[in-house]
Amino acid sequence: MKSDSNSGSDYTSEAQELLRRPPSALYRWLGDRIFSVVVVFLGLSIIGLAVAMAVVLFGEGSQSIRQFGFLGFVRGTTWDPAVQLVFGAFPFLFGTLVTSVAALLISFFPAIAVAIFAAEYAPRWLAGIIDNLVQLIAAVPSVVIGIWGIFVLAPWLRDNVYLPVFTWAEASHPALLPILGNPMGYGMATATIVLALMIVPYTTALAKDAIKSVPVEQREASRALGATKWEVIRMAVLPYARGGILAGAILSLGRAIGETMAVAMLIGNRNSLPFSIFGAGATMPSVIVNEFREAVESLHLSSLMAIGFTLFVIALIVNLLAAWLTRKFSIKGGQVI
Repeated sequence: MKSDSNSGSDYTSEAQELLRRPPSALYRWLGDRIFSVVVVFLGLSIIGLAVAMAVVLFGEGSQSIRQFGFLGFVRGTTWDPAVQLVFGAFPFLFGTLVTSVAALLISFFPAIAVAIFAAEYAPRWLAGIIDNLVQLIAAVPSVVIGIWGIFVLAPWLRDNVYLPVFTWAEASHPALLPILGNPMGYGMATATIVLALMIVPYTTALAKDAIKSVPVEQREASRALGATKWEVIRMAVLPYARGGILAGAILSLGRAIGETMAVAMLIGNRNSLPFSIFGAGATMPSVIVNEFREAVESLHLSSLMAIGFTLFVIALIVNLLAAWLTRKFSIKGGQVI
């Protein structure tokens, strides 16, 4: 029995010795090389995927770009796939930029207020509830939000906002009627409000993370100088976190620019200018999803792909702008750079 126990202890000590022994130089060299190759490959694959998407979209839309010219296609105001086969993307570009920028302006300050409350004022249990609700709203599919907009939001806005405003303008200021448009409930204003609701969670989450990343010393130094709670947030927290807040807002703008289903279900899908506040409009994603299956002419399909390429370029610019703002307004060593 003693010999068995001695052999078991010897085996355990040998195993421990093997575990303590450092790996060989060849093993470490090979492991480092494999890890480096995998990481570089995965990083380059993302770049390659983006380049491949741009090349495919440009190639498929080249027929339309050659016929109308890229600037002519972007600035064209006529979209007629049925009779003239003339395609201009400016109505959709205009609708995309107007709805997205307006949605960001509507949602930015409420989102920042929610982020400040959750990060600075709310107790931990309430902040957790707010975080879960924000994530839940962000996870709702856009088609579900579109259905809610069709059956709940659009009728409510039509009966309680659009029609009273239209009636007031018709009685007192008839010159405003062309600007307001038809108050049917499905149009630019409704799509903008839905977009604002959809991007609030993204701005809120990124702003809250930026505020939470502010060092405690930053707050304590302000309190030591006699600053109130709001003064600490205004003079110490927000300037430090403004890079992340602005980047979150720009990324939310990119999310609004690329939104498809909810906008297509609520914007009314009018393919010509001029647009009005309450009247129907269209965006680049909405015209693609609405007409892609009906594009029987090669020029029509190529024009839709050219719109997709234009949308890709705009999304790329927005993301590069977000990265530049993060670097521009980040703080290193106590200095804003």
